[in-house]
Amino acid sequence: MGAQKKRAAAVTAAARVSEDPDDLARQPLQAILLADSFTTKFRPITLERPKVLLPLVNVPMINYTLAWLEAAGVAEVFVFCCAHSKQVIDYLENSEWFSQPNFTVKTIESHNIISAGDALRLIYEQNVIHGDFVLISGDTVSNMSLTQALQEHKERKKKDNNAVMTMIIKKSKPSPITHQSRLGTDELFMAIDPNTKQLLYYEDKADHSKGTICLDKMLLAENPSISLHNDKQDCYIDICSPEVLSLFTDNFDYQHLRRHFVKGLLLDDIMGYKIFTHEIHSSYAARIDNYRSYDIVSKDIIQRWTYPYVPDVKFCGNRATKLERRGMYRASEIEQSRSAQVGSFTVIGYGTKIGSNSKISDSVIGEGCTIGSNVLIEGSYIWDNVIIEDGCELRHVIVCDGVIMKAGAVLKPGVVLSFKVVIGERFVVPAYSKVSLLQQPTVHDSDEELEYADNSSGTVEFSSIQGTADQSNGEMTSESSEAHKPKLGTGGVGYIWSICEGGQEEEWRHSVAPIPEDKLAELSEAMDDDQELVTQDRTALSTSGELISDSNASEGDDNEDSKDDSVYFEKEVEATFLRAVEENVKVDHVILEVNSLRLSYNMTSADCAGAVFYSMMKLAVKTPHSSASELQQNTANIITTWQKLLKSYLLEIDEEIEIILKFEEMCLESAKEFSPLFARILHILYDKDILQEDAILRWADEKEGADESDKVFVRQSEKFVQWLREASEEED
Repeated sequence: MGAQKKRAAAVTAAARVSEDPDDLARQPLQAILLADSFTTKFRPITLERPKVLLPLVNVPMINYTLAWLEAAGVAEVFVFCCAHSKQVIDYLENSEWFSQPNFTVKTIESHNIISAGDALRLIYEQNVIHGDFVLISGDTVSNMSLTQALQEHKERKKKDNNAVMTMIIKKSKPSPITHQSRLGTDELFMAIDPNTKQLLYYEDKADHSKGTICLDKMLLAENPSISLHNDKQDCYIDICSPEVLSLFTDNFDYQHLRRHFVKGLLLDDIMGYKIFTHEIHSSYAARIDNYRSYDIVSKDIIQRWTYPYVPDVKFCGNRATKLERRGMYRASEIEQSRSAQVGSFTVIGYGTKIGSNSKISDSVIGEGCTIGSNVLIEGSYIWDNVIIEDGCELRHVIVCDGVIMKAGAVLKPGVVLSFKVVIGERFVVPAYSKVSLLQQPTVHDSDEELEYADNSSGTVEFSSIQGTADQSNGEMTSESSEAHKPKLGTGGVGYIWSICEGGQEEEWRHSVAPIPEDKLAELSEAMDDDQELVTQDRTALSTSGELISDSNASEGDDNEDSKDDSVYFEKEVEATFLRAVEENVKVDHVILEVNSLRLSYNMTSADCAGAVFYSMMKLAVKTPHSSASELQQNTANIITTWQKLLKSYLLEIDEEIEIILKFEEMCLESAKEFSPLFARILHILYDKDILQEDAILRWADEKEGADESDKVFVRQSEKFVQWLREASEEED
């Protein structure tokens, strides 16, 4: 686009929008909610139901987004519907959202839209946005306050009319092994002015094989101060001025919000429009982009990071659920055999039946499900009205509404069963398989042909689509035909979709299943090889995944980031440990799981030792006891049982000192019951060869110059420490 056309776009925007900031401030806050992700990452499920209506901990995704918008002070929301638009509109019209006071929800429907850019152009034409607005997709969960970010946006707009957008971001270190965030999204590189918070560079498709990123030298010349980051998460929540819509209208090559619009504005040196960032710290915000982020956000909801949008708090018509011990949620009318075991961080939906000797942990079970006897469900998401017969095993899978699993069937990690599939008796579905009643579309089928084909019924007619594909592409390959034959065992109904060439890596990267140990080891080895090649270049990425630059990013921000990561990591380790206790998992297997978490969060052995110790001590507190002596006995029993796990991370004296410091912290904050028992438990840890005398003596010596308030537990342990000193001197 030439300069004249861009200037014309600015004039058009000015004509549509009042330039008086005070007028804008008086406008009720509006929002545009995109009820279509314009992607195919949730296939085959989204061929039959729109992504925003998929259940997230038994509540449709869009309800979390709307509930947050209402709480954040938005007065009017325009929900843009495209794929399966009738399903979305019918749901909203029959929900409570159309009858909320001071909160208006309106729908805009189109069947000819293929991108977010097209959607925003259509909304601009309808002239419904009259001031600043929030741009968000219906697969976003947040509990942040908009007040500060909105105020910053308005203040900037008063001073600089080119400040058209504020992007919400959050700290989130990517894994140095996979180059992914914890949400399964690609590692994101951003350049931000540390003083003004203006966004200067945005890249989510970096070439990691080179170990470098390239910045325009003019960017460095024109900005005296730049902070380079690879530790930011884009929350996909934007506060926009109305000019944003006109920019899409006058730039038809803007299709994708980030890849085209954001990068386009950053490269545009004619009009000078600017994007700024607002970073949140203690609040929650995340978008569900793929199956892995579906799993992570579900866990965050269950572990209450998204409060008040949690299972036991009533919002937007969700069914009442009771929070019980260890993060277990139960709805009413549940029938559970006495011998069935429901573990921690699990949600059981209304009217579900659970048979004898079945075990369920770290999972979400929907409404009206029937689970037989001797069934094992771990880390899985079972939606509504699913029937699972006796002896089935499900680990880290998604099972949609109406599925039937015959007796003895097994789902390997990463499997996705779409609606009403039937798995035959004792049939084993291979890892990462996607199974649907609909045949797999050919590569040449476009998104709009498939997902927009259901203007009325909500069901895609694949026979006609497949016929069209056959006419245009000739005969299907024998491999493709073979893949379309039912292979689900006796009585099975459905098709196992084949994984396209080169797609295996994407499957395990974006799956609800943990990344396999062999893949992590393979990536780690490759990373080590690459590192040897780039260490000679000072502009390369460091082994920690951080950009080596002259960035003056504040040390305080780094500390805040580390704290956030540590809290998440500790929660994950605790959940893993509790599951191991309940299911009597072998210590070696627990070590593998903790090692996987360690790689994902880029943690040290000391971090692992602290998290494992914390989990052990929390279990001791939660185990019933009526006196301090019983608590001490609980602790001794747990330490004896799990000492091998803890010792595997105590490689040096520093890790042992970390254990003592973690125990001090717990006694002062999260587990004060241990305070009077500190010296006794310290002695137990010594007797079990978990702590060496050198570690205890160094801890005591380091406390000598501390304030008296920091010497509470050293004073309590004086006799024991003195005994250790004397014993050490006798040995010398």
